[in-house]
Amino acid sequence: MVYRTRSRWRAILGQRCPSCLEGRVYAGALRMHERCPECGHHFEREPGYFLGAMYFSYPLSIVVLGVATLLIHWLRPDWRLDLAVTVAVLPLLVCVPAIVRYSRVLWMHWDRPYE
Repeated sequence: MVYRTRSRWRAILGQRCPSCLEGRVYAGALRMHERCPECGHHFEREPGYFLGAMYFSYPLSIVVLGVATLLIHWLRPDWRLDLAVTVAVLPLLVCVPAIVRYSRVLWMHWDRPYE
């Protein structure tokens, strides 16, 4: 048994391997390592594997859009709701790379017991 120095949540927040909780998942802004640099765990188990990450990306996007809409409504209460939501799409677009990264990491960690 391997002693794990990281907790699962810290590994998710740090975008670490779901197997060893140590190796970095990403090699660049959106480029993933094929395998964990620490333990060799293969990240994309099959073609289309990360399609399941959409189950995490959708709620993350809704949270970002909702918070941005509430903030806009708080700052500009005279604006109509449809205008506030339209403007709130801009912060969502800025957050899309982070949402993609975290949704993939969350998917891998959630799916880990089912390998």
